[in-house]
Amino acid sequence: MSVIESLLAREVWDSRGRPTIEVEARTTSGAIGRAIAPSGASTGRREALDRRDGGRRLGGFGVRGAVASVRGEIAERLRGLDGAAQREIDATLIALDGTAQKTRLGGNAIVATSLAIASAAAAARREPLRRHLRRLAGLDPDAAHVSSPMIQIFGGGRHAANRVDLQDFLVICPGASSFAQALEMTAEVYLAAQSLMKAKGRLAGVADEGGLWPDFSTNEEALETLTRAIALSGAKAADVGIAIDVAATSFQHGDGYRLALEGRTVSASAWIDVLARWRAAYPILSIEDPVGEDDEAGFVETTRRLGRETQIVGDDFLATSATAIARAAERGAGNAALLKVNQCGTVSELIEAAAAARAAGWTTVQSGRSGESEDVSLAHLAVGLMSDQIKVGSMARSERTAKWNEMLRIEEGFPAGALKRFKPAWGAPDGAAMVAVAPPA
Repeated sequence: MSVIESLLAREVWDSRGRPTIEVEARTTSGAIGRAIAPSGASTGRREALDRRDGGRRLGGFGVRGAVASVRGEIAERLRGLDGAAQREIDATLIALDGTAQKTRLGGNAIVATSLAIASAAAAARREPLRRHLRRLAGLDPDAAHVSSPMIQIFGGGRHAANRVDLQDFLVICPGASSFAQALEMTAEVYLAAQSLMKAKGRLAGVADEGGLWPDFSTNEEALETLTRAIALSGAKAADVGIAIDVAATSFQHGDGYRLALEGRTVSASAWIDVLARWRAAYPILSIEDPVGEDDEAGFVETTRRLGRETQIVGDDFLATSATAIARAAERGAGNAALLKVNQCGTVSELIEAAAAARAAGWTTVQSGRSGESEDVSLAHLAVGLMSDQIKVGSMARSERTAKWNEMLRIEEGFPAGALKRFKPAWGAPDGAAMVAVAPPA
């Protein structure tokens, strides 16, 4: 039913107006699966890398070479294999490429192929991709589980021309009882933030992931404004909190951190002090990549100081690697893993990373990238691998809302109460991480 008959590939477009690759897998039974490779603006040095054409065409971002990889040696090698044998498929792709970061064939070619074949295998079984993924991961295909949304309100860092140093200012809704309710609560915060920015004369469009384009004098002003927006939205204190993606590697400067917006450099220890002060002053529930991707000691110290009541997420630090997650868990460096399928490069490696986090007692956040498309595979990856949260971007731009809308459809297939509600999971009693949501003095 799921034997691969053919692989097609084409150059398509992502949400930043750049080319990317779509792969279409067909099985001998007539089932079809498609996937479009996302791409990131903020990329760690250990992740799978896109293959780009270079040269003058489209600023060098063309993917004709990656398309040729799929149409040529990838298709020749995979034709006739069982698409349901995902581990075999992905191991074959990795061996065929033969490089540490999938640079020969292209991480974009490989991830789109891996996802497309998973989708075709699901179609051959006449079941949703999320259910097929549960089987691949050895999880209960019928378990009622819907990941909770983590949604950007202000975009920063490389998502907004480095207008503020931190990359994302987001909200999580611990008080929501359904995905639909969490979206509505977040939309109220988004509208309130728009209103506040408009009143200040600082409403200046949207960033790469649909969040409001930041126009602040300091990084902390973004936290103050977001806290005010939560209060203005009418949310109860324990129902909505803040998540920040620091993406600290992007402004690491020697042994410290250069806050360009504020014109100052702070030491590594002083930077952790800043994060601790913000955590005490604002309803921050989750901090992603608080320090640089090579600063394991900094992750350990941040987790020691804040990890009992705060989700400390590794992104570039872990690069969706099962080995890196197991090592970090052993050393107490974080308590949550961000998972990006194009960061590791294949569905099987993503499943292994999720399993490593689950074995460590960590939470997981399934994440999109700044360059996204209408492809909704991410929603199925989140629910299929039973991720605690899903992070796609903001409430604006259709490449973002496509995933949110797919999550709403998925939720309808489960009984009430399937939402995985965010709560402190590392020793603090329920509610201990929730501080009063009120405008700071």
